[in-house]
Amino acid sequence: MNVLSYYERFNSLSPLSKADFALIGDHLRERSFKKGETIITPGMIQQNCYFMLTGVIMSYYDSDTRIHVQAFAYPPDIAAIPESFIGQKPSPHFLQCMRDSTVLELSHTHLQEALNQSKALERLFRLMTEHLLVGVLTRYTELHALSMEERFRAFTNRSPHLLQLVPHKYIASYLNIDPTNFSKLYNTLKI
Repeated sequence: MNVLSYYERFNSLSPLSKADFALIGDHLRERSFKKGETIITPGMIQQNCYFMLTGVIMSYYDSDTRIHVQAFAYPPDIAAIPESFIGQKPSPHFLQCMRDSTVLELSHTHLQEALNQSKALERLFRLMTEHLLVGVLTRYTELHALSMEERFRAFTNRSPHLLQLVPHKYIASYLNIDPTNFSKLYNTLKI
């Protein structure tokens, strides 16, 4: 993926002129992070969002007894701690690279300026926020209404490649499955 790929992706979600895209595209900066690198720690205010080009980034919180994985971001996702980036408030979570990752970085300031200048961009980001909300509600339902096996199958249907890219203990946490039970599911179910 590259800047042009994001223009095409955005345009497929909502019509967007090249001039409108340039309002953010001109401010996108490529940045690389190493596997294991922590981008955001609790208490930091996330100043930039990250449009994924390569790699996997995980958001999580640490309760002192275990890690609770909130989300995985991979191309063409946007990696961010929404409550920190959108509200410009201290993050309650970590944002950490699970693989070497390359992103296009966009500052909160530049995004807000672009949204104020373009109804098309404002509409696009509203639609993206709606998609995010649907994803969060789907995940909430899966965690509360599905069995362990059903959660595992839903995950492998949605993101099977992560099984090869992310340590299974983090996927188990994301699915709220004990690591031993996750290992049994992984070894017995056909993916």
